Amino acid sequence: MFGTVTLSLLEGFLTTLKLFGLTLAIALPLGLLISLGAKSRIIPLSVPLKVIIWIVRGTPLLLQLILVYYGPGIIMGDPLWGSGDTGRFIAALVAFAINYACYFAEIYRGGIQSIPVGQYEAGQVLGMTKGQIFRKVVLLQVIKRIIPPMSNEIITLVKDTSLARVIAVYEIIWNGQKFIKSDGIIWPLIYTGAFYLIFTGVLTILFRVLEKKLDYFR
Repeated sequence: MFGTVTLSLLEGFLTTLKLFGLTLAIALPLGLLISLGAKSRIIPLSVPLKVIIWIVRGTPLLLQLILVYYGPGIIMGDPLWGSGDTGRFIAALVAFAINYACYFAEIYRGGIQSIPVGQYEAGQVLGMTKGQIFRKVVLLQVIKRIIPPMSNEIITLVKDTSLARVIAVYEIIWNGQKFIKSDGIIWPLIYTGAFYLIFTGVLTILFRVLEKKLDYFR
C-alpha cells in the first residue's frame, strides 16, 4: 500500500513541480516588465498596470483561479483553454503567472527604489545610457536586495500550487486526498507534507547559497 501511495503522490508532485517551474519562468520576467511599466511616465501604460496590481494583490488567488478557468467559457460561450487536463492546467498556469507577476512587480519596485540616486548619476557621468546603467549597475544590486522577499514568495508559491485542485488539476494534494474517498485512510494526505517540506527545504538552502554568493554587494 505504501508503494502505491508513494507512486501516486510522486505523479501528483510532478504536476505540482511543473506548475511551479512554469509559473516562475513566466512570472519572474513578466513581473519585472510590469514593474517597469508601472513606474513609467506614460500614464496610459502605468495607471492600468497599477490598477491590475491592486486588483490582483487585493483578491484571493482561489477566486482568480475560478474566474480565469470558468470566466471565458461563460462570457464567450466557448472554453478559452480547451477541455481536459491540459485545459485545466493551462488555466491554472495563467492564473498563477499573473498573480505572482504582480507580487514580484512590487518586490522589484521596492528593490529598484532602494538604489541610491547617486549611482544613476555616476553612470550618467561615465557616459552610460539609461539601459546600460540599469543592466550593469542597478540590476545586480536589486537582485541582491530582493532575494529575501522573493524567496518568501517563491516558497509560498510551492504551497499555493495546491489551490489548483479547485479546478481539478491533479496535483499532489488531490492525489493524497483521493485515498480518503477510495480507501478510507487519511495518512496519504498527511504524507504529502513530507514532499512539501523536502521541496521547500531544498529551495531554502539554494536561496541561502545565492545570498552568500552576492555578499560582495555589501
